[in-house]
Formats: sequence, structure tokens, C-alpha cells
Amino acid sequence: MLLSSFNFNLQLPANVEGRRSANQRHSRRAKLEKSQAMKGTSSSSGATSTVDSDSPPPSLLVPDLPDDVALQCIARVPSFYHCDLSLVCKSWRSILRSPIFFSTRSLLNCTQHFLFINVRIHGSSFKWFVLDHNPRNPQNPRNPRNLSPVPPIPSQAIGSAFAVIGPKIFVIGGSINEIPSSNVWIFDSRFNKWELGPKMRVGREFAAAGVANGKIYVMGGCLVDSWARSTNWAEVFDPVTWSWAPVPSPMEVREKWMHGSAVIDEKIYAVADRGGIVYDPGEATWGYVPTELEAGWRGRAAVVDGILYCYDYLGKIRGYDAKEGIWKELKGVEKDLPKLLWGAMLANVGGRLSVVWEGKGAGKQVEISCAEVEVWKGSCGGLWGSIVWSQVILVIPGGSSIVHCLAVGL
Repeated sequence: MLLSSFNFNLQLPANVEGRRSANQRHSRRAKLEKSQAMKGTSSSSGATSTVDSDSPPPSLLVPDLPDDVALQCIARVPSFYHCDLSLVCKSWRSILRSPIFFSTRSLLNCTQHFLFINVRIHGSSFKWFVLDHNPRNPQNPRNPRNLSPVPPIPSQAIGSAFAVIGPKIFVIGGSINEIPSSNVWIFDSRFNKWELGPKMRVGREFAAAGVANGKIYVMGGCLVDSWARSTNWAEVFDPVTWSWAPVPSPMEVREKWMHGSAVIDEKIYAVADRGGIVYDPGEATWGYVPTELEAGWRGRAAVVDGILYCYDYLGKIRGYDAKEGIWKELKGVEKDLPKLLWGAMLANVGGRLSVVWEGKGAGKQVEISCAEVEVWKGSCGGLWGSIVWSQVILVIPGGSSIVHCLAVGL
């Protein structure tokens, strides 16, 4: 059986152990024999057989195994085997697509993280891809990463903001025909499909977004030329109520264009045209980004273990330690990563720093490369990194570019 090749190391709940006690197994066996005997008797006499009302319900997932235990077994199987599992039977295919399956994976700490990449082709259409870990990749067995296309987003907007809650990617606002949109498109990576979410209270383009305490906060990207835009310059989305609400903000922090944002210790940091701002949802307070952080923050950044990483103007990766208030160079990766004077996209993928950048390909083509870096703080406080793997993952036409990259847990 497919599950036999995995060592699950189950820790069964006490109620499960009770159900599988010797007395109950004996009782079930006796009832089964009784039922079979009754069936045989009724068959010989021509009467209709009946089922003992006290007999336990049949197992739906794995024969003779309680469904809650079977669910824990299936949830521990790595995601690249899920297509195979779905072929076992209808009940397995159904459970693999259910919310309880993904919540069980999360509770068992079996969630796997995948890198999603958004690319703009020829300055017009947008395409999404997902980079996963497939040990059976026939194209490159030594490096089992596989890049697959994602269904296209129904609406093509420029300057959208992005956020992730659980398995869902939120594409927020953006400009359509040079008009800021209030639309929110949601991609559910479990089911590989897009849906239109609740609209924001105002349209936005090039806004900042971040997730703190399980809610999406978005700010900026709109002019404060009316009462509605002024009141809703910042909004919060609650996935429980599935609705947006305004976040009060002082006039002095309101900027339109946001160049980057990140969440450090449940606080949302954003850099704008003139200075940067920070919002603490827990205290409902606004402030300004420290001067040292603002001076070194360039482009898309990622936070790993409380350190904000980005490329500097010399093409090196640096990390900002919010507790110490200083930038430090990431050492140990200089020989394996190119100096990217034009910067790169960074993302935290399962606790590792993923670096995605553009390079010159054959002719007018553009090569997109990706590297996965294990990062840590040394005993003396310095930042160190080690390349886990690195390779070209996609070739796109000239004039195309990376828009964004982010991580999703499944």
C-alpha cells in the first residue's frame, strides 16, 4: 500500500487508543461474525438481512482504521505525492481537497511552503508560476525543483499590492486603464483557482500591504483629495468577517506612492516617496521608520527571523536588525550570488531566504534565476548565509520582468 513507505510516528489521542482496545476489537469481531451469520441465515431462508444497530460505522479512508487516525496518516504525506493519493479512491480525493485536511497538516507541522512568482510579459500581460519541490523531476534529478504555470488572473491590473493568509494569495487593487481599482482577487492555491473577494472601500495603486495578527492591512495608493479617501487611506481586512474596515490615520503620514513594505514583529513598515511609516496594529499607533532603516531599504525586501533583508546599492544583500537598529552585510554568499546592482526580489520560503533575479539570456531573452539561502545570526551577531541551491528557472521574452514573489504554505 502507498502509505506503507512512510514512517508517520503517530501519537494517537487517548480516545483513539480506547476505541482500539482489546475488548472492543473482540466485540467488533464478534458482531461481525454475528452479522455474517445472520446474513447467511437470511440468504438461505430467502429473508432480507438486517444490520446490527450497535455495530460501528465502516471506515471511509483506510479499512479497519478510524478516520481521524487515517487523516493524520494521509496529512503527513509530502504534497508532491498528493496527485498519486487522489487516484486511490473517491474518499481520498475528497479529503485531499477539504479544509480539514490542510488544517490537520498545519497542526501536525507538515505544512510545505512554495514560492509563487508573478511575471509581466512584454509590459502587458501577467503570468503566475509556482516553484515546488518534486524529487521525481525528470528534467533535473539532481535539483528536484519544478516550475509550473498557475491559471491566469482574470483581471490584469498594474501596481497591485500582495498579501498571503494561509493558502490564499490576495492581489489588492492596482490600476486598470489608468484608474485605481478597489477589486481584490484571491487565488486559493489548494484548489488552483481565482475568485473575486470583497472590494476595498477605495481604489488603490502602488499601495503597501502586510499581514499582522491574521489580518491584512493596506495603506496608501490613493489621493487624499476627498473625505472618503482621507478616511480610508488605510484599511484592514478581517478574514473572519470577510470585510474591510477603515483604519484611522493621522494626516501627516499619508503618502500616495509606496515603494515597499514588510512586517517585523507584527508591525507594518512601509517606505514612501518622502520617508517611511510604521503602524502597530496591537497598539493602534503610527510612527516613522527609523532613519537608518529608511536609508538602507531598497526595493523588495523579506523578513526572516526578525531580520529584514534586501539588496543595497553595491549589489550585496544586507540585513536590518530591528532590535539593534543597524544594517549588516550577509556574509558567506558572495562567491555564489552575483552582484545585482539593479536589485532582486526576496521572499521568506519556509524560513529560508529565496532570491529571484533577472539576467541576460540568449539573444533578446531574459533568464530568471532563483537561489535558496539558509540564513542565520552568528555567535558574534553577524549575519551569515549558505546557498542551498541555485539555478535558472524560467526564460522569458525580452522586455519582460519580475513583478513580485511570495511564499504560500500548503
